[in-house]
Amino acid sequence: MKDIIQAVVAILVVSLVLFIINFQLDKTSGRSGNDSISVYNWGEYIDPESIKQFEKETGITVIYETFDSNEAMMTKIENGGTSYDVAMPSEYAIEKMKKNDLLIPIDHSKIPNLTNIDPYFLDLPFDPGNKYSIPYFWGTVGIAFNPSLLDGQTFESWEDLWDPSLKQEVILVDGAREVMGMGLNTLGYSLNTKDEGQLQEATDKLKTLSPNIKAIIGDEIVETMRRGESAVALVWSGQAADIMYVNEDIDYAVPKEGSNLWFDNMIIPKTAANVEGAHQFINFMLDPKIAAQNADYVGYSTPNEQAIKLMDPKVTGDERFYPTEEMRERLEVYKNLGVETLGKYNELFLEFKMDAQ
Repeated sequence: MKDIIQAVVAILVVSLVLFIINFQLDKTSGRSGNDSISVYNWGEYIDPESIKQFEKETGITVIYETFDSNEAMMTKIENGGTSYDVAMPSEYAIEKMKKNDLLIPIDHSKIPNLTNIDPYFLDLPFDPGNKYSIPYFWGTVGIAFNPSLLDGQTFESWEDLWDPSLKQEVILVDGAREVMGMGLNTLGYSLNTKDEGQLQEATDKLKTLSPNIKAIIGDEIVETMRRGESAVALVWSGQAADIMYVNEDIDYAVPKEGSNLWFDNMIIPKTAANVEGAHQFINFMLDPKIAAQNADYVGYSTPNEQAIKLMDPKVTGDERFYPTEEMRERLEVYKNLGVETLGKYNELFLEFKMDAQ
């Protein structure tokens, strides 16, 4: 009898220890309950004060993690090991996540601040009716450059990057869609082409740029350009804004051949543990004051037309970062290309990077 009691006690102790360990793992791996939510976002893509304000107003703790690519984000959510309540993917990723049944429909009755969003950014092809996503930020891909280091050279065309005077001066963002897109734009092809001949032609074109390549990097681009260590960089518009905030010599341009117009939206993953809290967070981020504060901090363009009224007109009136609808006509939105074609883009991008070393 004594042995049985000891065995039961031992089992209870082990169970308690396992429960505590599991609780701690859940706490540190993005799981959440009704008193917390897990937010999965790009790096440097939210004002920390916004999170503090949300926590203060709602009593909900925010567990915040970052990702560096749509693909990494999708893989982690699809694997289901971590439960995120809100994430901020790009348009083509949303299209793919919807197809793979990874999203929870958003209850618009719980997002009254949705009325603050400019209708231009609603009901887009990647999510008709915004059933699964709510606009967060938007922008372009273009060229940040320092005229003071270039004898006043400008970049009205992608071809200008191939100028022999730019040897070892050009930095590229480390993104397959962005760099391959630049090659495709230069040749007049669609950013969403599946034609292998066009993709190979774009890769060959990019290889001729190799002598001008200084580096292919990520967020380090911002500091490198700020310090004047390079004269030209392929960047997202928000990165350009960050660079220009510190170094007023820097300018930004979207070449005449066209480029990418991207949208990042807030979504609720299928594995969310606190759907109610997720709706509260999304609605909070659409409040005009919060959205304006967030846009000022992050540097990207906000789709919140009520927030724009609260922001500096010099910022929101700058057509480099808030291009007119006419200017947007020559821009193209990324589409979900499918696993096979995306793999081809990545393969050719790697081929180009090896050539550029």
